[in-house]
Amino acid sequence: MEWFIIDGIGPFFRGYEKKRVNWSKIPFNALSTEGPERRQQWDRIGEDLSAFCRGIEAAGFNTITFDDLAHLATHPAHEPEVAAKIDVFRQEFATLFDRVKRETRLRILLTSDVLPTTPAVVSELGTKPAELDAYYRCLIRGVLDDFPQLDGLILRIGESDGVDVKDPIRTHLHLKTPADANRMLHQLLPEFEKRNKTLILRTWTVGAHRIGDLIWHRRTLATTLKDIDSPNFIVSMKHGESDFFRYLPLNQAFFTVKQPKILELQARKEYEGAGEYPSFTGWDHERFAHELSAAENVAGLSVWCQTGGWHRFRRLAFIEENDRDVWIRLNTLCALRIFKEQQTVEQAVAGVLGEDRAIAALELLRHADTVIRDLLYVGDFAAQKLFFRRVRIPPLLHVYWDSLFINNAVREILRHFVKDTEQALRTGEAAFTLFPRMIELAEQAGLPVDDLEHMRDFFHLILLARRFYFLPSDEALVADLRAAKKAYKQRWPKAIRARYRIKLDFGEFHTKRRTLGLASALLLRKQRGYRIIDHLFTLNVLGPLFRWFHRHRPNSIPKFMRKSAMGVESLFR
Repeated sequence: MEWFIIDGIGPFFRGYEKKRVNWSKIPFNALSTEGPERRQQWDRIGEDLSAFCRGIEAAGFNTITFDDLAHLATHPAHEPEVAAKIDVFRQEFATLFDRVKRETRLRILLTSDVLPTTPAVVSELGTKPAELDAYYRCLIRGVLDDFPQLDGLILRIGESDGVDVKDPIRTHLHLKTPADANRMLHQLLPEFEKRNKTLILRTWTVGAHRIGDLIWHRRTLATTLKDIDSPNFIVSMKHGESDFFRYLPLNQAFFTVKQPKILELQARKEYEGAGEYPSFTGWDHERFAHELSAAENVAGLSVWCQTGGWHRFRRLAFIEENDRDVWIRLNTLCALRIFKEQQTVEQAVAGVLGEDRAIAALELLRHADTVIRDLLYVGDFAAQKLFFRRVRIPPLLHVYWDSLFINNAVREILRHFVKDTEQALRTGEAAFTLFPRMIELAEQAGLPVDDLEHMRDFFHLILLARRFYFLPSDEALVADLRAAKKAYKQRWPKAIRARYRIKLDFGEFHTKRRTLGLASALLLRKQRGYRIIDHLFTLNVLGPLFRWFHRHRPNSIPKFMRKSAMGVESLFR
């Protein structure tokens, strides 16, 4: 391995006060471009970035990533006000890039969604693919030539800006098929080879269009990478066939793709508290490292220490005071030690925390791992391999980012898929009994006890939810849930810490169990390959039906599905 990459967006979120944060990229709209606030903000970013870079380089990382090409690339078609902001960003980022190169030996990569436009750009160029391809190549050439500090670009082709992004510069999904992606790669690679820069292609997608199964479908991946043979090209893949969840086996594409490959990991687990409590990933990473020893051409590791998710949790990796980012740092540094230095989890934890704290810390982390696997996740559901259209169904259903959903719809869905409900109840109850010991161990190891207390109180709500999901209907349990939600909010007021949103709704779920079973059999499959029904209905007819329904009854779709990330509509493109 020669690439050890980490995202560098944390310093740009200092002081960002939006209640619920889009952590997918730097919040450019919140960056000052004029007045005295500009200098104050950018100077603080520079100071935080220096501290961040010192820490991650000392740990062993050799590459840092920044967002993004869209806000650093000029084009004659840009609106005057957009061009003016881009000019400021170019000045400030050039200073930051120079700072990184002057103070460290880190390589710098810039991210880019394919592809960014503005209303004026669309008005002038239209929507013809050839015109937009040429426009995008122009942006890339300009940025690579204007910023010699850059060592390359990371392209994301399967996800674009979320529906919450209010910026005249917006990205949209430009590449619809594997052939489109292959064509673009062949067009772009000569630009990188000529400048001796690296082009990294991410296979992550959200299931939209025919290329939406790129992360797991062998034929789609093979067509996308056909005849791509360049020393300046690398493929970057998440560890599983879905997002950064547990219970997913290592993506088998690591053993079939011949080009150099990078493994993507997440240290600030966006679906597991985002650093608010111990969500240790070391044992999973140790298993991945062992399995990848049989793969060819693994070029490196990319660890996300800040990026990912839409939530209110806001701990900033490697620039926090008072050890507040300890759980993120622990995951980040242990991943590096496991993959770069071939250490065991025990060696890695001792190296990060010190021998005197490691024994208690390891027991704590093992218990926390059990609690997350057995209580946050419902193991029987999480272990199932389920696909809908072009995506693998996430193994975590009732907890999403910063929200816990307790309602009859979730109850009926889980009861449909979980066959041994008694076992699900037993494992959840047993896991919760570990909390007193975990709090003792946190005290012994000198780790934040209040994080464990918050975790205990939130997981108590998850335990009550587990009972609601799998026990017979009980008004007393409903009352317990309401009381527990109130107690959680009182114990952890917003002024003290970011907390979960508890979404209680005990209204009737009108879909009958038999209907749910028929819909599941029709829409979901337990294999990667598509069935005849998928080709006839799920992939081709269902999309237009959903779009018609969405236009005529938009409010019938839950708000969090419409207003988060790219919105549920993207699944049906």
